[in-house]
Amino acid sequence: MTLVKHVLDIKGREVHVIHPSARVFDALRMLADNDIGSLVVMEGEKLVGIITERHYARQIALLGRTSSDTSVADIMSTRVACVRPDNTVEECMAIMTKRGVRHLPVLEGGRVVGIVSIGDMVNSVISDQQFVIEQLEHFIHGER
Repeated sequence: MTLVKHVLDIKGREVHVIHPSARVFDALRMLADNDIGSLVVMEGEKLVGIITERHYARQIALLGRTSSDTSVADIMSTRVACVRPDNTVEECMAIMTKRGVRHLPVLEGGRVVGIVSIGDMVNSVISDQQFVIEQLEHFIHGER
């Protein structure tokens, strides 16, 4: 079973952060500039929420609000599902499915040390399956 810490070792531990008082427009610019789907919302060292492209679509665009007049705090999720580096990919996928989320901040000792997405989880599962397939092929062909 692959652990979150191994996923972070491969993808990196960079976390893009925004303050809750920032404008949604600034959050959108950060998402686009970094080609990411979520930002962790922090006040100092404290995780206070998460904002995603879905928040924008559902709470700004569909409601006729403007991103330049709305703060991140107005639309962010404050009940953030988080995981630890020792959680498994399977546990993360179960949490994502149950909570209907696509991004999970990774906490260690109360500090945000990374973030994983559903795409990261899928890539990990594919990689694990590819390894198993290669091992079976070597076994079938009598290779070591």
